[in-house]
Amino acid sequence: MNDMNIVERNVTTDTFKITARKVQVYYGEKHAIKDVDVDILDKTVTAFIGPSGCGKSTFLRCINRMNDTIDVARVEGEIKLDGENIYDKRVDPVQLRAKVGMVFQKPNPFPKSIYDNVAYGPRIHGLARNRADLDEIVEKSLRGAALWNEVKDRLQEPGTGLSGGQQQRLCIARAVATAPEVLLMDEPCSALDPIATSQVEELIDQLRKEFSVVIVTHSMQQAARVSQKTAFFHLGNLVEYGDTDDIFTNPQDPRTESYISGRIG
Repeated sequence: MNDMNIVERNVTTDTFKITARKVQVYYGEKHAIKDVDVDILDKTVTAFIGPSGCGKSTFLRCINRMNDTIDVARVEGEIKLDGENIYDKRVDPVQLRAKVGMVFQKPNPFPKSIYDNVAYGPRIHGLARNRADLDEIVEKSLRGAALWNEVKDRLQEPGTGLSGGQQQRLCIARAVATAPEVLLMDEPCSALDPIATSQVEELIDQLRKEFSVVIVTHSMQQAARVSQKTAFFHLGNLVEYGDTDDIFTNPQDPRTESYISGRIG
C-alpha cells in the first residue's frame, strides 16, 4: 500500500481515537480485508467509500466486533480504541458495543415504545440509578438525535409507528443513549428519502462535536458533504486515506481517481 494511509505528520498520536494495524478479515477462505492500517481521529466524521463489496462495511464492523457474530469470520491484526486493543481476550464485546455505538442501513427500532427503545441500552448497562435518571437520558438522547420535539408527547407509542427518517433518528438516539465514544453508521441514509437524508446529514454534523463518527456511504456526494476524512477501499484494500477535500480533488492513487470520476464502481 502506498503511504497515503498515514494521516498528516503534524497530528499527534494522542488525538487518534482508533488505530488499526495490519487488519485482515477472512470469511472462511475468502480474504475480505487485506492489511488495513488507518488512524481515525476523535470529534471527526470519517467516511469509508468504495464500490459494493470492497470491504468498507466489513472493516466498519471490525471496530465494534460485530464480525464476532458471524461463525465463519476471522479477524487478525490489531485495532485499538484509546490505546486499548479491542480484540484482547479480556475485552467484553458487550461493553465495547456500549462505547462504540452502531446505526445500520435500514432503521431497526425494537418493537417497543419510543421511550423503551432509547432506555434499553442505559437499562442493561446500569447507567441510570432511578426513573428520573432514565427520563433524563431518554430526553437528552432524543434531543441529541433532533427528535425530541417530534415525539415528546407520544413517548409510549411504538417506535415502529414513526416515519422512516424518524425511525433512523430514533436508532441514532438509541445508539447515543449509552454515552458511546464512537458512532459507526453503515449507510444510514440508503433507505431514506432526500428530506430525511438531509436531516440525518445535519445530525451527523452535530454529533461529531461529541463523538468520533465513522460512516460507510455509497454516495460520494454524501461523503463530501458530511466528512472531514475519507478512506477509499477497493477489493479489500484501503487504497487511500486523507482529508476529504484532497481525496476528491487531488487523489494520489489512480484507482481512487477512477472511482471518483466514475470509471470504476
